[in-house]
Amino acid sequence: MPTKPPRILHSALILAGIALMPTIQPASAAEDAVTNHKHTNALIDETSPYLLQHAHNPVDWKPWGPAAFEEARQRRVPIFISIGYSTCYWCHVMERESFEDEATAAVMNEHYVCVKIDREERPDVDDIYMAATQTLTGGGGWPMNVFLTPPGAQGEDDPGLQPFYAGTYFPKDDMQGRPSFTRVLMALSNAWMTDREQVLQQSAMLTEAVRDRIASKSDPVRIGNKQIGQAVQQLIQIYDSAEGGFGGAPKFPQPVFIEFLQQVEPTLGDDDQRGVIRDAVAHSLDRMAVGGLFDQVGGGFHRYATDGTWTVPHFEKMLYDNAQLSRIYAASATATGDQFHERIARRTLDYVLNEMTAPSGGFYSAQDAEVNAHEGENYLWRKAEIEAVLNAEDAAFINEMYGLSIQTNFQDPHHRETPPANVLRMSARPDSIAKKMGITTEDLLQRTDAINAALYEARARRDQPGLDDKSIAAWNGLMITAFAEAGGALNEPRYTEAARGAASFILGSMQDNEGALYRTSRLGKVKNAGLFDDYAFVIQGLLALERAGVTEINGTRTIDEAIRLADIAKDRFGDQATGGYFDTPPDRTDLIVRARSVNDGAIPSAMGAMLNNLLDLHELTGIERYKDEAASALATVSQDVAQSPLGAVVATRALHRLLRMDPGAILRAGMVNEVRQAPTESPVKVFANTESVELRPGKPVPVILNLSIAEGFHVNAHEPGVEGLIGLSIDITGGSGVALEVTYPEGVAYTGNAVEDREGDQLMVYENDTLIVIGLHPIEGEQIEGNPRIRVLYQVCDDAACYQPTGTVLGVEITQAP
Repeated sequence: MPTKPPRILHSALILAGIALMPTIQPASAAEDAVTNHKHTNALIDETSPYLLQHAHNPVDWKPWGPAAFEEARQRRVPIFISIGYSTCYWCHVMERESFEDEATAAVMNEHYVCVKIDREERPDVDDIYMAATQTLTGGGGWPMNVFLTPPGAQGEDDPGLQPFYAGTYFPKDDMQGRPSFTRVLMALSNAWMTDREQVLQQSAMLTEAVRDRIASKSDPVRIGNKQIGQAVQQLIQIYDSAEGGFGGAPKFPQPVFIEFLQQVEPTLGDDDQRGVIRDAVAHSLDRMAVGGLFDQVGGGFHRYATDGTWTVPHFEKMLYDNAQLSRIYAASATATGDQFHERIARRTLDYVLNEMTAPSGGFYSAQDAEVNAHEGENYLWRKAEIEAVLNAEDAAFINEMYGLSIQTNFQDPHHRETPPANVLRMSARPDSIAKKMGITTEDLLQRTDAINAALYEARARRDQPGLDDKSIAAWNGLMITAFAEAGGALNEPRYTEAARGAASFILGSMQDNEGALYRTSRLGKVKNAGLFDDYAFVIQGLLALERAGVTEINGTRTIDEAIRLADIAKDRFGDQATGGYFDTPPDRTDLIVRARSVNDGAIPSAMGAMLNNLLDLHELTGIERYKDEAASALATVSQDVAQSPLGAVVATRALHRLLRMDPGAILRAGMVNEVRQAPTESPVKVFANTESVELRPGKPVPVILNLSIAEGFHVNAHEPGVEGLIGLSIDITGGSGVALEVTYPEGVAYTGNAVEDREGDQLMVYENDTLIVIGLHPIEGEQIEGNPRIRVLYQVCDDAACYQPTGTVLGVEITQAP
């Protein structure tokens, strides 16, 4: 499998006077886009907002399709494809720098057939060439720029479209040792003209690597509760106990992880482990909601945070993020009664109703990250702007509430001349802030809501971010699910009605005469046959409506519509030989690979969603075949689940459901359910010598912990001495402003039956009663925020095996002295 351009391409580029390096983000953005219509190309007849953005470029863009392929065949030149989406910041940058430049466009038009693709319209095409880009460069992103062989390059019957080079952003001019886009264009064209055989050889190798990456089949393997435990273990390990979420900057919400934990937690027998999971979920939801990731004024979530504290987001807002996040906040509110989480769920759903809902009842796709070529311009505030909208008293209140009274937190990295500003965020939950201010939470929220309304009105008078107003069937299905579930959970009929209205729109306006789904709709025009994810998520939405009591859509039973679409999906995307599913139908002649995927990203995998849909159909109808079909489909991706239960976490969630529904279905599908359950009662208890501590600057306050470990069990020491084992660790979770010092005991040498032959290794463990001394003190310059608690994470073992890591959060109250 090639991991870099073969020698001939690299040599050709060196001869052209450049050296290829992995593409990186540019340091500065271009000036405002040209707005005249001197040029008009074939994209003018498209419906995609992204393609229409490029309809007046001097580049002679073509849409992806037979006309472009035939032109490349006739001209015998490569195809250059550029893939992006309408709210992509760096797509806008490259357009301003290169695609609107007459000289660059002239080179592109002379040497290539140039094709623009909206990845949201054609995720199947995007997936294939993203795999190629990642294979070549080790990374990927958008804009994604790929060079393809033309049809006929290797004989009359050669369909072409094989990638031979790829990258993301290319600068207009040579920059920091990196070649300009024009140099790349000329070098690759020269390679095509002078060294074609080796270019074709590379394209064949790369195509085979892509096929291995996204289209390979695998035999069923053993999966069961082991994979559930591994997924939980991995999430506990990567959980950020200070800021919530999983992993560091840039921080993504990753709602699929939280939904998995929300499902699994109530089924665990270990109360301590359940407490750790509940804490991780609650704290993650809290920190995302108080940060700049959440639009404090207008509601709804941005794409992700560029930092490690959820403060500065990448400002685009995507329908799929807000669908999934509103679901998990509503689920948390239902399970725990947390009023703040209910408030965030409602504000997110209301944002979608206010700004992302079409008159047809369907939902729009996204809002842009930039305004006037400045990222986040619409969402940023300066103190003077706040004070121009509010009276002095309200301005002082909200400046404290949203952190403007401390310092600015945003400097545009691409426009250094722009004065610094603030992304509005809270330091803690509203109840904590209200306590600090000496008022009730109700009074604080009532005042905040009134001020937010004034700020929102002022913000609405600014230039607004662009709106991608196409409706995508799959994303609408995700949003229907969120509204349907929240309508019942939050006792809000208007949410249920929004779900019903969107489902009515899709079933009434986004189907062909045979009842098959279209992928997109915009301004009354539908386009592109639906893909597997369109069916999977629309079915999911219909099943959520059925559970919410909406039993009829457009005069037809809701459950019948879900079953009908499931049958179409099985017919169009099902692999009859294995019981699995492909992402695309078999008749797509413009795809060099028929992909199948189970990995979850910002959007859950269609396979994972369909597995859960089949289990839902079994529960709602009592029909056994749906459960068996789920097991058979799960078997086809069991290797993926076994190798990375967290990477395929939605399928792992289906596995968890199936194990509790009917473990025999796992066996009948060719998978073996090997389970070793941890003891019902935890063999480890953790006690502290105090119920509360009050911290002052200076000397740390000591707290003594006692690990009481039952006979026959042990806990791996902090430094186990054996690679691959998880040692005991102690940290602070649920709040900030507290520093922790730990004196870990060395442990004792383990001599039990489970010791493996490891030359030079000696396993160190804790047994019986083990005392651990910790010291707590406030972090200098910070206030204690939230509800900080001591968390102990450990792995319990006996002489036969080690169990999945778990932990406990102690009830020691940590406060700051006045």
